[in-house]
Order: sequence, then C-alpha cells, then structure tokens
Amino acid sequence: MSDLSDWRALAYAPPPAMVGQHSQLERLSVGDHAAALHASNPLTDDHWAFMPYGPFPDLQVYRLWAEGAAASEDPAYYAVRGGQGWGGVASLMRIDRAHGVIEIGHIAFSPGLQRTTAATEAIHLMIDQAFAAGFRRVEWKCNAANAASRHAAERLGFVHEGTFRQHMVVKGANRDTAWYAILDGDWPRLRAAHRAWLAPSNFEADGRQRTPLRV
Repeated sequence: MSDLSDWRALAYAPPPAMVGQHSQLERLSVGDHAAALHASNPLTDDHWAFMPYGPFPDLQVYRLWAEGAAASEDPAYYAVRGGQGWGGVASLMRIDRAHGVIEIGHIAFSPGLQRTTAATEAIHLMIDQAFAAGFRRVEWKCNAANAASRHAAERLGFVHEGTFRQHMVVKGANRDTAWYAILDGDWPRLRAAHRAWLAPSNFEADGRQRTPLRV
C-alpha cells in the first residue's frame, strides 16, 4: 500500500488556456467562441445523442447554454481550436482536490475536429496539465453505448474499470456509464507514447500518420 502520509490537498485552479502545436484550448467565452462553435456543430439529434444537452437550433439558444457553461468553475469548460478554427468543447470537472482526482468530460467535438491530430493533442494537454498539477488520477466517463468515446478513451490509454448500470437518466433514456481512468504512475509511459505520436516526424506532408498511437 502506498504511503500517502505526506499527501496534502491540492491548491488548484483550472488554467485559463493550454496551447500545443496543433491545438489550443481557452476557457469558454460567449463573445470569443460561441458563434464559431455553434456554426461548426450540426443541428442533428444524432450528433448530440450522448450529451445531456443539444442540439441547439439557433445561435441565441447556444449562447444561453454557453453563458451558463462559461460561468461554471466545475465543470470548467474550454473551447477547443484545431486547424479549422474553434470546433469543440471539453471540460475539467469533478475536481476533487482533497483526493487528487479530476475528470475530463463534456467532450463535444465538431465533425471537422473529430479524429484529427488537434483533437488528440487537446485531450493530451488536459491530461498532462492535470498530472503536472499533482493529481493522482484522471477519469473519463461516457455512455456505455457510445462506442466512439470508449474507443477514444482506450486509444489514449485510459483503463476501463467497469460499468455503472442504470447510472443516469439522460434525455428520457437510461444511461449505463462506462468508467475509465489513468493513474499518475501510468502517465510517464503514456505521455511518452502520446508525444511520439504527436511528433512532426510521425506525419506525412499531407497530414497522414505514419505510425498509429500505441499505448
């Protein structure tokens, strides 16, 4: 059993921004981000099927949601920028400073951001800053029926720890929640794998990866 007799609660505030080679994250701002984010995301139900909100039929409705999200400290929402501009949202949430646990959630990436180098790097940056800040555990939870989210978690090195059955009711339907995590002891190895994948030498001139991410 690990000796945590010297453990102290973290003095942590979510950073205002995170910047990588391919992506940029900024705390969500209605004025700076809402119009671009609304324009980049489809209005179809299937795009928002696994989120507790959306779709947003017009910019005004999205702005009302963004106002509440921007004012929140937990979840702390970020706008995510890739090569095509502001195209997604993600958050740091369930911030448990006493026990050193934090979750990445509310991930809503537009079709133009999904499955891009920028999308992978954005999540990498969030994980990396959490462990650099002293967190012991980073969690990822999603609807167990959301195959794309589960694949993304596993690709990044999150370990599936189980499924909470009948965990939530979302949009009038049952949600079983798949529970994933990375521990601080796992991160040095995973971080090296992420960095190797993100290296410019891993990509062709047209942006295609030479070697898949292996964790």
